[in-house]
Amino acid sequence: MRDRILARIRRSLEHRPQPALPEPLVQPGLPQAEALALFSERLTGNGGEVVRLEHLEAAQEWLARFAQTFAGVAVGRTVPPELHPRLPVLPPEEAPLGISWALGAVAETGTVILSSREGRRTQLLPPSHLVFVPASRFYVSLGEALDVLKAELPAALGLHSGPSKSADIGQIMVKGVHGPGRLVVALLLSE
Repeated sequence: MRDRILARIRRSLEHRPQPALPEPLVQPGLPQAEALALFSERLTGNGGEVVRLEHLEAAQEWLARFAQTFAGVAVGRTVPPELHPRLPVLPPEEAPLGISWALGAVAETGTVILSSREGRRTQLLPPSHLVFVPASRFYVSLGEALDVLKAELPAALGLHSGPSKSADIGQIMVKGVHGPGRLVVALLLSE
């Protein structure tokens, strides 16, 4: 019986046209300056914020100023110690700021790729989320990023393209419903 049913399904699908994959939004080989500009445009268009930092020392100085407005922080497991602000470390559910280190960033969609190894609670529970992205981890498309990262992919990825927002109830847009209401991406242009 099973074989008969599967044979009928195969026959009915033989004449159906094969769906075509959509063309990429951005063609491969985009120069890095253009990719960074496109990433910034797409992420800010989704309500995120982008900060460009020339080197690690500039990132440390900027982070010291930025962190002054927060009472505590939850820091992801892979964030380099040099990028830990001088704030009390709190559990993610209590911290007003979460800091993560990205696996990569995608220019065509303005998306940061976050690893579950980093700590999903740090990425989702604090109302503000700061993500550091090294320039060496910048990709034009998600396909390119996944191809390069395939050897180190964790059990789960977080793809964040802006702050959390939803209009589920009454068609009224509300930020911070399913995650941080503020997403700041700090691009480290040289490591």
